[in-house]
Amino acid sequence: MSEPSAARSARVFVGPDRPALLRAAVERAGGSLASAADANVVIWTSGNADELRSVLHPGVEWVQLASAGVEDWLDSGLVDDTRVWTSARGLYSARVAEHVVALILAAAKGLAGAARRETWTEHEIDLLEGATVGIVGAGGIGAETFRRLEAFGVRRIGLTRSGASVPGADLSAGPDGLDDLLRESDYAVLAAPLTPETEHLVGARELALLGPRGWLVNVARGRLVNTEALLDALRGGVVAGACLDVTDPEPLPDGHPLWHCDNVLITPHVANPWSRHDDLLAVRVADNLERFQSGRDLLAEVDPARGY
Repeated sequence: MSEPSAARSARVFVGPDRPALLRAAVERAGGSLASAADANVVIWTSGNADELRSVLHPGVEWVQLASAGVEDWLDSGLVDDTRVWTSARGLYSARVAEHVVALILAAAKGLAGAARRETWTEHEIDLLEGATVGIVGAGGIGAETFRRLEAFGVRRIGLTRSGASVPGADLSAGPDGLDDLLRESDYAVLAAPLTPETEHLVGARELALLGPRGWLVNVARGRLVNTEALLDALRGGVVAGACLDVTDPEPLPDGHPLWHCDNVLITPHVANPWSRHDDLLAVRVADNLERFQSGRDLLAEVDPARGY
């Protein structure tokens, strides 16, 4: 993968629209705003690959994407080793972690079913204290979630591709620890990137390991989970329930069976609210522009071989 060289200027095209926060971030970092034809840096705010392809030329050295997930960009064939690509990976971790905690609390307190009722009916609730929360793909989101869960007295298991120690985890594991994480977790959280290796990471076998007291929480990508297997597990009592901020398919169609499961709580991919998107992206843009101009490594470089 190519690396930025030292002491270069940044002529930046912000597209396809030009949010004021991002334009200000470019100027604050010492870059200059430029047309697409004159730019050596592109800050891209949409998910339209064809539009982006139309503004790329051999002089573009680096592209900053606005999304944390890059599977669609990799599928488009645009991302390669001819230039540096960076994502927003890690940028939204704190916001997503807050949503994870809300979903886990909702599961523990039975809010998914209670919100559907139209009559006063008692139902069982659980305490988080003493429960085990396992996070698959426990990078920035995992560390931020564990920090927020510390006050609840839960046991915390973090799984990463490298198996490195996860801040705040009581136990850290690598990919070969997935089965144990599922067996031991009352709440199994998916926060991993979508790659060819992680697609349908959770199917019937994995849901059986999670078991009838276990909740699946997915804030990553819907395709990490085999939806048909999840439906069977929810209907058959194989798992206690699911909290889903992402689904497969997405958007989830009206009338889809998941909407009708009393033990499912669905939010429409809002863990990172778009109304607050540009302010955080502006921070990353300014930081990476300063790094680019001084020849330092950029944050969240995309590795096509790894898929994120």
